[in-house]
Amino acid sequence: MALRLFADHCVSNEIVKFLNNMGHEVIQLREIMPHDSSDLAVISKAKELGSILVSLNGDFTDIVTYPPANYSGIIALQIRNRPQAILHILERLNRYLVLFPNIEDYYGKLILVEAHRVRVKT
Repeated sequence: MALRLFADHCVSNEIVKFLNNMGHEVIQLREIMPHDSSDLAVISKAKELGSILVSLNGDFTDIVTYPPANYSGIIALQIRNRPQAILHILERLNRYLVLFPNIEDYYGKLILVEAHRVRVKT
């Protein structure tokens, strides 16, 4: 089942293409909002669209500012200035998305995807 994902402005075209090739619907922020939109506007738009936010922005991992329970899901790709890790992170993300193919699996969750593991916070 395809998921609806909302790619933050920092998500590269390479990552968007990967997600599209996996069969997911990816809405890019830059297609519908100014690239310099505030984080609050970005996450609010993801919620309005009924989408899971996909971001490299570490601000969205702050569960006090962005409590996962308030959103349709947040996937934070933990690249941290290590572009060589992107392939491993995308492979790990792919395995996770296959295991959890329904949008309901993401409601109220922050999914931190690293090259060597996936952590889930609620």
